[in-house]
Amino acid sequence: MIPAPALPAAVSGERLVFDSPAGRLNVYVAGGGPPMLLVHSVNAAASAAEVAPLHEHYRQSRTVFTPDLPGFGHSTRDPGVYTPRRMTDAIHAVLAQVRARCGAAPVDALACSLSSEYLVRAAVEAPGALRSIALVSPTGFRGNRTLRRPEGSTLELPGMHAVLRGPGWGGALFRGLTRPGVIRFFLEKTFGSRAIDEPMWAYAVATARQPGAEHAPLQFLCGRLFSADIHTLYERLTLPVWMSHGVRGDFTDYRQKRLIETRPNWRITVFDSGALPFFEDTAGFVTAWDAFLGTVEAG
Repeated sequence: MIPAPALPAAVSGERLVFDSPAGRLNVYVAGGGPPMLLVHSVNAAASAAEVAPLHEHYRQSRTVFTPDLPGFGHSTRDPGVYTPRRMTDAIHAVLAQVRARCGAAPVDALACSLSSEYLVRAAVEAPGALRSIALVSPTGFRGNRTLRRPEGSTLELPGMHAVLRGPGWGGALFRGLTRPGVIRFFLEKTFGSRAIDEPMWAYAVATARQPGAEHAPLQFLCGRLFSADIHTLYERLTLPVWMSHGVRGDFTDYRQKRLIETRPNWRITVFDSGALPFFEDTAGFVTAWDAFLGTVEAG
């Protein structure tokens, strides 16, 4: 087999690599000023490249910490178990690094899609660690399903991971799901348009070719990384929350946001975009987020 080419950096800045309870983590650190945490989504070819526009914009005024979650990018890709607990522990570990570098300065954080669940869990478990959170196209708001199962439970389909891994076909399945044309197909469904971000597509293709790239995504496919108690967590949040989502593509069903839309600490913005509005209209997105952060700053 031809070795995978070396994976370049997903965004600019220093690379901070350290061991944690969630495994070895890679975090890009750039800029100066108050700290900000940006967390990419979880999918078959995820990485810090998914938040590149925000990383490059905010490094001009903030100290931006942008990690690769376990199983992705330059972080560990070991064959262990990947769960919401492990991903949340990774966020706790990154926040410890933020505190070590920036002291007690308040942290504003953003997460995309499924990773919103991990950021929310971290915020609930460590009150005061974050000043505010922004959730872009967060999961758990689709349809009419209630997700208030016991704490820490997941939506894993029993036995599915064993089937996906199979006796030798797990890697082949993953390679089929991450062929360049397939990645493009899924990004078009994410953007709700054929006009996807080409650099993000190229990086997704590259990161999916790295050794161990299949471990976390196959567990994602069996539901192991989805929280079955997420509605309880959303309702337990007391810090300021900004939720945003688009109206195009596969991620437009947010009927369950009625659970939180009248809560005084939540704000919701709907963009005329796909699931990653900051790629399509970076200026409009950061203007809206900055306005929200202004209200947080004002108390």
